[in-house]
Amino acid sequence: MFGEGLGQPPAQVFVGEAAGRRRGQSCRPFVGPAGKLLDRALEEAGIDRKLVYVTNVVKHFKWTPRGKAPPARKSPNAREIAACKPWLLAELAVIQQEVLVCLGSTAAQVILGRTFKVTQMRGTIVEHQLAPQGDGHRASVVDPARPG
Repeated sequence: MFGEGLGQPPAQVFVGEAAGRRRGQSCRPFVGPAGKLLDRALEEAGIDRKLVYVTNVVKHFKWTPRGKAPPARKSPNAREIAACKPWLLAELAVIQQEVLVCLGSTAAQVILGRTFKVTQMRGTIVEHQLAPQGDGHRASVVDPARPG
């Protein structure tokens, strides 16, 4: 499952960790609780979600059964991330984004390197080759679970 949104330059791309339970049902990214949080944040920033592209590093929903309760989401492991990374890079190559926003540590470490620490760099604008449009190469990191 790829992302969705306007992928025309100058595109803004938001990359999360992995598909959630509702994405597995709807085949659309960021439609559950994380999607509602993203929608509020974009609205507060004055950004129309229809004008951005949203996707995830890992393209499938990984879960653990919990009896009659809805399945619990599990974070992807290194092998799953490595298997999905070529798809993410292919998406980004087609879109040619101007701004790339990493939503959390998994997305930031896949895009900016495994040594990247979101706790130290949250909210920082980083020069990066995956955002080649415009006058600079920009990627920003946001930890949606820990605003601030």
